[in-house]
Amino acid sequence: MRSALCIEDDLVTASEITLELQRAGFSVSHATDGLEGLTLALNQNFDVITLDRMLPGVDGLEIITRLREAGLGTPVLMISALSALDDRIQGIRAGGDDYLIKPFASEEMAVRVEALLRRHDRIEQSTLLQAGDLSLDLIHRKLTRGKKSIELQPTEFKLVEFFMRNPNKTITRGLIFEAVWGYSFDPGTKLIDVHLTRLRRKLEELNCNARIRTIRGSGFILEDLET
Repeated sequence: MRSALCIEDDLVTASEITLELQRAGFSVSHATDGLEGLTLALNQNFDVITLDRMLPGVDGLEIITRLREAGLGTPVLMISALSALDDRIQGIRAGGDDYLIKPFASEEMAVRVEALLRRHDRIEQSTLLQAGDLSLDLIHRKLTRGKKSIELQPTEFKLVEFFMRNPNKTITRGLIFEAVWGYSFDPGTKLIDVHLTRLRRKLEELNCNARIRTIRGSGFILEDLET
């Protein structure tokens, strides 16, 4: 089930949003002020956020700015009675994905949320690689398992990307060398082994199911221990 966070101080509006999203199959959390909403958004994983522009404590513009600065790409539908063009532009420029003006039809709100999620899913699929329980963010160059992420050095990133694009396949040293370093393999070099040792340590840090196994005389394979 997908999850949504509704950050809205008006209880009637919040109830309308919550009920409509629940009808659409979402589990919904509700924050009644900006600080609570920001804390929830930063510390929990939501598929989508509906965000009031004017909130007590921390206003909507600051919330969306803080979320984007923290690297969170969660789709955000801003909802506000501020309907002037400048207000809408400010909301989008701050990092909002769409802007809905109050009063609004609940059905339109739900349709906009679904459209945001479709767009986000398409973008995410093109910028994320999955292999077993590992995710590789091709934009931020982070390797993630669950909520734990590690930074990768440039060569480590190229290595793990190549393996994750070819999971459960035996890859020769020559192919790795050409893909990562861009030139023919020198059988006397230990370069691959040095970098694989570092990468394996990082996989252990993530406590993931995937491992890079040496196939003697053939090369290496990224395999998922759960499969």
